[in-house]
Amino acid sequence: MKAIIIEDEKLSADHLALLLRKIDPSIEIIATADSVKRSLELFSKGIMADILFIDVHLADGLSFEIFSKLNIEIPVIFTTAFDEYAIQAFKLNSIDYLLKPIGIDDLKTALTKYQKLKSVYQTTIIEDITNAYQNLNKQYKNRFMVKSGDTIASIKTEEIAHFISEDSLVILVTTSGKKYSVDYTLDDLETLIAPDLFFRINRKVIIHINTIQKANSYFNSRLKLNSASLSDDDCIVSRERVSDFKKWLDK
Repeated sequence: MKAIIIEDEKLSADHLALLLRKIDPSIEIIATADSVKRSLELFSKGIMADILFIDVHLADGLSFEIFSKLNIEIPVIFTTAFDEYAIQAFKLNSIDYLLKPIGIDDLKTALTKYQKLKSVYQTTIIEDITNAYQNLNKQYKNRFMVKSGDTIASIKTEEIAHFISEDSLVILVTTSGKKYSVDYTLDDLETLIAPDLFFRINRKVIIHINTIQKANSYFNSRLKLNSASLSDDDCIVSRERVSDFKKWLDK
């Protein structure tokens, strides 16, 4: 088996190579690189291998940049120092990974597992894990610029009680009760604000978790929230969102 190692820490690269040779002395490390730039140069020359071990974070950027610029069809195993939440993204997208510091048993398991995945289209796997990583590391807005008359103010997200759609406008309502029109739709806001802090409870309202006092069962399998900033009609969690809402509260 021929292998390529992309790793910006020499000690980690040497350690991985040593473990590979212990598992299978016939494994040959045919090339190494320590950056996105050098990796692109390497693969541009047409080098091929049976397997590629690649660190997510390289000296000059994320290794996903390599796959976005070149069509690399070599089976991939990522190495990472990510925390448990990021690891879940790897697992959910059916891609193998090795958590640093790499142990020989983990490496054996990864190699065995990957033999079963070789027939999976690599482009699909790389795209899935790239999207998962980007979503995981997305930078959400932590403030909104709003206008009141001739005055422009900055409202921090922790000061927001909820967003509500009224008469074709989206209104930002603060915890102190102030209201400001914002130039976003609720659909836009769902992609811009942190999903662990905000939840869209119905078609009109996105609420901040800190403004929810309690939730009670309501007729037609819905929930009714106790929130000082919302009217009785607007604080209902729609039936189709109840399950996701409960999971959100339980995170």
